[in-house]
Amino acid sequence: MLSKESKIYVAGHRGLVGSAIWNNLLQRGYTNLVGRTHKELDLTDQVAVRKFFDEERPEAVVLAAAFVGGIMANSLYRADFIMMNMKIQCNVISESYAHGVRKLLFLGSTCIYPKNAPQPMKEDCLLTSPLEYTNEEYAIAKIAGLKMCESYNLQYGTNYIAVMPTNLYGPNDNFHLENSHVMPAMMRKVYLAKLLNDGDWEAICRDLDIRPVEGVSGSSQGDDIAHILEKYGIYNNKVVLWGTGTPLREFLWSEDMADASVHVLLNVDFSDIIGIEKYSSVHYGASVDGAVDRDHSAGRGGAIPKLGEIRNCHINVGTGKELTIRQLSELVVKAVGFEGTVEFDATKPDGTMRKLIDVEKLHSLGWTHKVEIEDGVNRLFQWYKESLNTKH
Repeated sequence: MLSKESKIYVAGHRGLVGSAIWNNLLQRGYTNLVGRTHKELDLTDQVAVRKFFDEERPEAVVLAAAFVGGIMANSLYRADFIMMNMKIQCNVISESYAHGVRKLLFLGSTCIYPKNAPQPMKEDCLLTSPLEYTNEEYAIAKIAGLKMCESYNLQYGTNYIAVMPTNLYGPNDNFHLENSHVMPAMMRKVYLAKLLNDGDWEAICRDLDIRPVEGVSGSSQGDDIAHILEKYGIYNNKVVLWGTGTPLREFLWSEDMADASVHVLLNVDFSDIIGIEKYSSVHYGASVDGAVDRDHSAGRGGAIPKLGEIRNCHINVGTGKELTIRQLSELVVKAVGFEGTVEFDATKPDGTMRKLIDVEKLHSLGWTHKVEIEDGVNRLFQWYKESLNTKH
């Protein structure tokens, strides 16, 4: 168990999930937190990551940093998605081991599951059939990350836990139209279409000043603004969204995800997940003097024949509930107060048709979600409006 004085490094502490985890830890009295912005520490730089661990020596690590985006970004930047994420994961996990980190929490994504996986998706359906093509590279990187955690545990007796959240949304979400996920992108489009109908160019310009789109900001010419908004399906009192609107999606409020993550970090060990009270002959990853125990025979953990094959040790994190993209758009329209029309462009890809996860393992470990989608959509829109009145 980590003490309130334990130094905890949160990688990605400014992001959607990382910031929520940071705040959740603070609220629980864990104040010895360490964070670095991308400008301060490039996690793809192995030398820089090693230097950071040499200097800070964290007792626990939360790996919430990742290179992320929606369908469009995944399609355009395939090499970046696999290479950037693999570098981040390899550097942070390997240096955590080299520096005797006691507990590591790795955050993945439910896109790790096969495109045609049985619904709801249990942890055991991992690697049973092909992935969804549009996010294959990101999914493969995340699968590698969870397998790194599992493999270090089995070979070295470490205590690295991987959690796989469903679609997340909440404070500090990414609303940049070029690479945002479905809900914030949809919300911003609906809001801008409402502003166009209201003729509120001051609000439109403020929005674009804070979050420019392909270099177009609030100081750009009116024709340029109209052109870029139309490119993303935003018209006067009308919004065009990608796909048919029929895919089913599950959404989890980011602060709920943070609470689940911290619950796992503080209360769940690898031995709890695999159901073996004591699977290792050494304490997780470090000897008494803090040096890493590299005696493979002493710390092989579950990688011993009598325990059989151990895999799929990650934990799904979600609500176990779903709705269609069209139903989501109706909730967004209501929250924004939009009275125009929402159309779906069926010539554009839908992505995976259904992605509901089984959360039985999570519930058995003592955690369930609190924020329902209807309340969450309203909360997100209130946060977005407040963000437009904050100096960036």
